[in-house]
Amino acid sequence: MGDVKTYIIGEISAEQFVPEHTFCYVIKGTMRLYDGNKTYTFRSGQASLIRKNNLLRYAKEKVDGEIAKVFITLNESFLKKFQVAHQAEPGKFRSAEAVLSLPPNELTANFIHSLVPYYKSGKLEPLFADVKREELLLILLKQVPEMAGVLFDYGIPQKINLEAFMNRNYKFNVSMERFAYLSGRSLSAFKRDFKSIFDDAPNHWLVRRRLAEAYFLIEKKHQRPSDIFVELGFEALSHFSFAFKKHFNLSPSDLLRQKQE
Repeated sequence: MGDVKTYIIGEISAEQFVPEHTFCYVIKGTMRLYDGNKTYTFRSGQASLIRKNNLLRYAKEKVDGEIAKVFITLNESFLKKFQVAHQAEPGKFRSAEAVLSLPPNELTANFIHSLVPYYKSGKLEPLFADVKREELLLILLKQVPEMAGVLFDYGIPQKINLEAFMNRNYKFNVSMERFAYLSGRSLSAFKRDFKSIFDDAPNHWLVRRRLAEAYFLIEKKHQRPSDIFVELGFEALSHFSFAFKKHFNLSPSDLLRQKQE
């Protein structure tokens, strides 16, 4: 089966949502991150900073039967303490990309190698977590000083164009509360604005939008239902197939067979 190793400092969200800035380093293998608009690819020896308050899905590929990666979350409370202790200025950062590629750096590589001895059963001993986070942050700011404009920005998402936001992010399997927060709205305002724009309830619209995309992928691209249901925000193939047949009066597998004949 090969080996899969993940070294984590902090907590990783179970949702397709990034609640805190997260440093990622690929030791071995390949990792692809998709933000609803763009795919970012990282290979062995490459590092990135995943910005908080973004929707993201990732896929990993083994190399020689192995994959190993590091995730370190830089939560707001830690960043505020660091900023005070080191009198770090927030500054400005121009890029709005969800994933920021970090240039290769010997200090970063040495830092990654220094982590391994501290891990037991895949977890870092708690006493060393903040010490290692602080070390990483010092390296990042030495390497890319303008990154302070990202890390020390504690603002919340501002109100944005809801139609464009939903058409970009409908494939992500997250709660209505997440969609509302990321669009800069309360849940009640989100539902009200959604109804005004789409003339539909969010949950109903999401299912119909995902099913329409599924129909296109099967009919025009000849993709298999089992290959697309997760990417379209469905948790189970059975749920996807049931919803598809109910909506189109035709199962996804029957549609695929028709197009292959």
